[in-house]
Parts: sequence; structure tokens; C-alpha cells
Amino acid sequence: MRMLRAVCAMVLVFSAEAAYAQQRPLVTEDPEPVGAGRVLLESGVDLLHGQHYPVSGLEGDLVRVPTVGVSVGLSSIAELQIDGGLHEQLSITKRNPAPLSSLLNVTGESTSDVSDIVIGTKVRLLSEQGGRPAVGIRFATKLPNASNESGLGLDTTDFFASLLAAKNVQSVRVVGNVGFAILGDPTSGNRQNDVLTYGVSIARALTEKAEVVGEVNGRANTRSAGPLPGTETRSAMRLGGRYTTGSVRLDAGAIVGLTNAGPTIGMTAGLTWVFNAFKVP
Repeated sequence: MRMLRAVCAMVLVFSAEAAYAQQRPLVTEDPEPVGAGRVLLESGVDLLHGQHYPVSGLEGDLVRVPTVGVSVGLSSIAELQIDGGLHEQLSITKRNPAPLSSLLNVTGESTSDVSDIVIGTKVRLLSEQGGRPAVGIRFATKLPNASNESGLGLDTTDFFASLLAAKNVQSVRVVGNVGFAILGDPTSGNRQNDVLTYGVSIARALTEKAEVVGEVNGRANTRSAGPLPGTETRSAMRLGGRYTTGSVRLDAGAIVGLTNAGPTIGMTAGLTWVFNAFKVP
């Protein structure tokens, strides 16, 4: 996802050739695809304290393990993305009155489910050149794999569209996203909320193998009458680091929630592997 134009910037920022396309522990999307015929595999664990689910009313400490992501380079400018997770478990610390709390099938002090799957496509429209940033677009759909009976899902199918931009400034790469999401109302099938989505990230190379990263990423409700259940304004800041060795990159980061909806604090760690899988005709 991070195929940079200037070779010197590539060495400074991403080190090994097979490691361009990695963005963990960040979620802000870089416009550069993984590369024609390449496959990116990433996995990790998320530990989130004070995770809040406004629709089910549950609150507690959430563990996601493993989180899984696959990106396939369809061409030099496009990739297919599939992201999700195999297991989420919430240790419940509080139950609040909520719109769908009556549907919960949770009797103990914890609940678990699979994660929702997000399927997306990213296309680079312009490569970085001189003073011009790289520009791309991304479209994605979230599928309702997690159920509202577990309290961890919404049973809604959501759509996302974003404009992506990125620019290298010596050993620093700055990435920005702006777009919208169409979020369904989990309490009523005939309503939706169109929210603004955004993200800004910075990656600063320390050595040829190590870099520090940070971002602010989230969504903002634009509905004048207030957000529908489950479509509240959400925002989080991530700070972390990445270390590349060969075609594998290790990462770790801290997560700080900036809004009431979502976690108060958390951490994430994982790894990414990029390899040449096939030839594009």
C-alpha cells in the first residue's frame, strides 16, 4: 500500500522492498497500493479498556485476537482488501439501558463473537510527483458478521467512500483521508445516517528499519437531529512504532479514545508480511 516514488525516501521510510505496503498499527489509508501480484497478510491483537457499545448498553474491556487483514495487488494501481477478526471477547463491567439491550443473549460477565468483515477496493489515481501528493480513492462495505444478540454487533451493512492523499517530506510521510460513510440504523430498517469520515497520520523514519507513527482517525455525525443509535461521533488517537526485518514488519501502538463512544485507552500489536504471489497479465 506504500509504494513510494523516490527511491531514497523508500529506503528511509520503509526499508525492505517487500515491506512498502504495511500500515499497521495505523488505520488511516495510504493511497499507494500493495503492488501488482503482491499479497499482504497482517495479524495482531487489540486490547481496549472501557469499550462502550451504545446500542446494546454493554461496557467493559475488549480483546480482539487475532485481527486479520489481507490485501491483494490486482494491478500496479489497485488492490482488494479484506479485514476482520476471528474472535472478540468483552469482559463486562457495566450494563446501561440501551435501545437493543432487550435482545441480548448474555447471562454471564463476558460475551464473545466474531468481528465484522470489511471488504474494500483501493485505487491510486495519481502518483506522487514533485510537489504533488499521491492521490487515491477507496470504497468499502462492512458486513454484519457480529450479532446484536452478543452485544458486540449491530446487524447492519454499512458503506464507506474516501479520498486519500499522501506526501513524503524527506524522512516523513504524511497521509490524509476524508470521505463519508452510510451507516444503517440498527433499531429501524428504514433509516440511515451519513457521517463524515477522516484521518491524518504521520510516519517518521528513525533508521532504515525503525519508524515512529501517529494518527487521529474517526467519524463525525452530521445529522442535525442528532445521531441515530450506533452512528455516534467517534475518534481515536494512535501512537506507536514499526520495525522492519526482511519482508516482515513488527508493530505496536497505544490507542487513546477522544470521544465517549469507543474505548478510553488501549493497545495494539501485530505483524505484517508482504510477498510476491502471482504475475499480473
